[in-house]
Amino acid sequence: MRDVAAAAASTDPRVLPRNDPRQYDDLAGEWWRPDGAFAMLHWLAEARAALVPPATRPGAVLVDLGCGAGLLAPHLTGKGYHHIGVDLTRSALVQAAEHGVRVVQGDATAVPLPSGCADVVSAGELLEHVPAWPRAVAEACRLLRPGGLLVLDTLNDTALARLVAVRIAERLPTVPRGIHDPRLFVDAQALVAECARHGVDLRLRGIRPQVGGLLAWLLRRARATGAAPAGRPPRIVPTRSTAVLYQGRGVRKG
Repeated sequence: MRDVAAAAASTDPRVLPRNDPRQYDDLAGEWWRPDGAFAMLHWLAEARAALVPPATRPGAVLVDLGCGAGLLAPHLTGKGYHHIGVDLTRSALVQAAEHGVRVVQGDATAVPLPSGCADVVSAGELLEHVPAWPRAVAEACRLLRPGGLLVLDTLNDTALARLVAVRIAERLPTVPRGIHDPRLFVDAQALVAECARHGVDLRLRGIRPQVGGLLAWLLRRARATGAAPAGRPPRIVPTRSTAVLYQGRGVRKG
């Protein structure tokens, strides 16, 4: 009986270790709920897509590392890219394919795609989940053709980020509990240096949800009775500090 109980506990999302990939299978039904556990990923996807210009050539490719269920796809409509999504979680990739993403199951530290295949690489809310994030950065840069664009967002390795993203945010309905391991947060300057090693001049800016919009959304969500909250979701806006959440945008030399 003890072995049976231990086996059951190992599959219980409430007791999984922090950053365990099995959480994404447990939360598979949340991806496309605008008021669900991944709501903030929708807001960040929209902000990330705003960094991506329209394609400049026929057949342009955007590789979406850590694509999840394809939340970036609606925001790329009309920009002219073949959208390839790479992720480890099969249940998420099934949903991404339903939204027009060409899916590839694979690890962001060993992507099964050829070097120089991408006009754009997106790495949204990925690096803080990768135990060896410099390897994921090396892969992202490898995939870029000369002149290709890297766009990303991640959490900084600071005490403030750990406070905001774990202790505070995981008490809100926009962030699942245990989804982050703060030991994996990514130092901003180290990330810039790592990208430079691989020929990408990465420029950073801090971002955050617009406070009034976030409070209004949380209030609407608390009052909702089964339906999604009415009104526009919070916008992601620039902020002076990169101490918590930040975006990066850089072009590969060549």
